[in-house]
Amino acid sequence: MNIVLLEPEIPANTGNIGRTCVAAGARLHLIKPLGFSLDEKEIKRAGLDYWKDLDVTVYENYEDFLIKNPGAKVYMATTKALKVYTEATYEPDCYIMFGKESAGIPEEILLDNKENAIRIPMMGDIRSLNLANSAAIVLYEALRQNDFSGMRLAGKLHRHSWDEA
Repeated sequence: MNIVLLEPEIPANTGNIGRTCVAAGARLHLIKPLGFSLDEKEIKRAGLDYWKDLDVTVYENYEDFLIKNPGAKVYMATTKALKVYTEATYEPDCYIMFGKESAGIPEEILLDNKENAIRIPMMGDIRSLNLANSAAIVLYEALRQNDFSGMRLAGKLHRHSWDEA
């Protein structure tokens, strides 16, 4: 799985998304311009000590992303989509793109990707969810559809055993 952030603005959101990517075995793709430096303490604080384990690629712009990922199946997460994110069928190597926090994915890009535009349902006139939360919601639906391939499905107690219950 791949998470793509188009022109992210808030370092803490990107750090949180990076941490989620490490936990999920997903790659993170960042498309410039970035609203921060990758060296900022906020991004590393949110990503904790997982940031060093993150598979991250940075692109100069959207066209650079397309050139370097030819034929990529990209789902566009946007509040403007007609289809709910659970209606999509996610391939194991797909890309899930999110736009910048203040504006989302530009409508010109969305028009070219109508069939792959997805949304998370919300009540009323709420503009959007937090970017890191949105990325986690959609990424884990994609992982669920792919049977959480390669992931540990059962947890362990630290001081006890489940056999005691």
